[in-house]
Amino acid sequence: MQYPYENLENFTLPSLLKRSLSLYASNDAFSKVGHKPMKYNEFGKKVESMTQLLTQNGIKQGDKVALLGENMPNWSIAYFAITSLGAVVVPILPDFNPADVHHIIRHSESKAIFVSEKLLEIVEEIEESQINFAILLDNLEIIDEKIKQNFHTPKELSKPNEDDLAAILYTSGTTGHSKGVMLTHKNLVTNALSAYKNIQIKSDDVFLSILPLAHTFECTVGMLIPVLHGASVVYIDKAPTPNILLKAFAVVRPTMMLSVPLVIEKIYKNKIQSKFQENKLIRLFYTKFPFVRKRLNKIAGKKLIETFGGRLRFYGIGGAPLACYVEEFLYEADFPYIIGYGLTETAPLIAGTRMGMPRKLGSAGLTMPGVEIKIKKEYKEQSEGEIAVKSPSVMFGYYKDKQKTKEVFDEDGYFLTGDLGYIDEDGYLFISGRSKNMILGPSGENIYPEQIENIINQDAMVLDALVLQKEGKLVAKIHLDYEQINATTTAENIQELLEQMRQKVNEKMASFSKITKFIEQKEPFIKTPTKKIKRYLYEE
Repeated sequence: MQYPYENLENFTLPSLLKRSLSLYASNDAFSKVGHKPMKYNEFGKKVESMTQLLTQNGIKQGDKVALLGENMPNWSIAYFAITSLGAVVVPILPDFNPADVHHIIRHSESKAIFVSEKLLEIVEEIEESQINFAILLDNLEIIDEKIKQNFHTPKELSKPNEDDLAAILYTSGTTGHSKGVMLTHKNLVTNALSAYKNIQIKSDDVFLSILPLAHTFECTVGMLIPVLHGASVVYIDKAPTPNILLKAFAVVRPTMMLSVPLVIEKIYKNKIQSKFQENKLIRLFYTKFPFVRKRLNKIAGKKLIETFGGRLRFYGIGGAPLACYVEEFLYEADFPYIIGYGLTETAPLIAGTRMGMPRKLGSAGLTMPGVEIKIKKEYKEQSEGEIAVKSPSVMFGYYKDKQKTKEVFDEDGYFLTGDLGYIDEDGYLFISGRSKNMILGPSGENIYPEQIENIINQDAMVLDALVLQKEGKLVAKIHLDYEQINATTTAENIQELLEQMRQKVNEKMASFSKITKFIEQKEPFIKTPTKKIKRYLYEE
């Protein structure tokens, strides 16, 4: 596979960075909202300084170095410093509970750690680890100077090869089993290079980063790709609440941004759908007359782009399926969205929609350059099957788990995604759902709970829904938007509301996928970092 990028010596992270430092030295690189941006040449010097600090303290090629902290420019410095000397970065999601953090540090055999001040206490509590020293992410200084060991620094630092391990990412999936995904330099760099057909990124583009960098979607698409193109990235140093986001949009006026579906779905429900529901006449015309709906959506789309600062030309959505009714709005509103599909194991991009090309609502788009997809069907007459992938971005395997690694590759070397779907006659990929979540209907029909949940979630009163099989029948757990429910509403009233919702949803369902009961879920569902519900916690 040939990529249209000159001056790239090889598919390694230091090579990618070296190219960008030579081309974009005076460009803005990284900053926080409201702070002066760091230029690429300054970024390069700080990476070099950190590489020296790690080497002076005994970190060498192949050693594991953990990285635990919130999004900030220093996170990117640490990431490139670790990988530039051939060591292996172990990014840890800041939302992981302390027990998971301790397990990852021990399991990865990390010899050092970059940690933010907010999370330092978690690291201090760990027992029986191989950590020799810690660097405070906030100021990039060793926390306790007394432990500085002054190892002999070689005159010339070793450089990693394309197939050397670059990162181990521990997943937090919906099945409850955390696995250490091993990604090589080639995996990560080729994935960053493959996005050129989806969107043109310019050196004056400004990314606003709100997803955790320790997740491969934000790390590859929100950090490596901007660096590749000399664009700048701005981080929010607080939780991305609606008020914080609105202020950030006004200050940063981003041209590019990534999010999980939940963010744009909430914006649609709270800012768009609620407005259309307020007036009975508008609601009637919006629902009954498509040409009126499209016109209203276009007007709302222009206002939405203004809300984002007025310059937005790329809004990447990934990490979970996007609700069909929200995508319909985005499409009709001419909102500059792109849907990406992938997994941690594929670094992550497998497919995506492309700017300027025809859209097919509900599709994950076309395969990325260099990616081969085959649909594995049990029977030829089946319309869909498991999505299997082969590409330069597919992981090396699971760390210290040869058996699980073997289980996810077929006899031809294709990675088995666990997702079910099909490719249409134009090459567009459609995803039905996770194979592990699929429910068999009374006569052997395939029922995909995610598709039913999408329909339930269209109700403005619903924050989240989870469809499960209980005693052979379909039920749905519903977490309501309690801010919209009157404080005096009784439990009986809520049951009546849920029953009305159930009947309304069942009108749209095939006979074999009708829901027998809606059950109130009072507490918010526990979710993964990409806001997918951890199903295994609620299954019987």
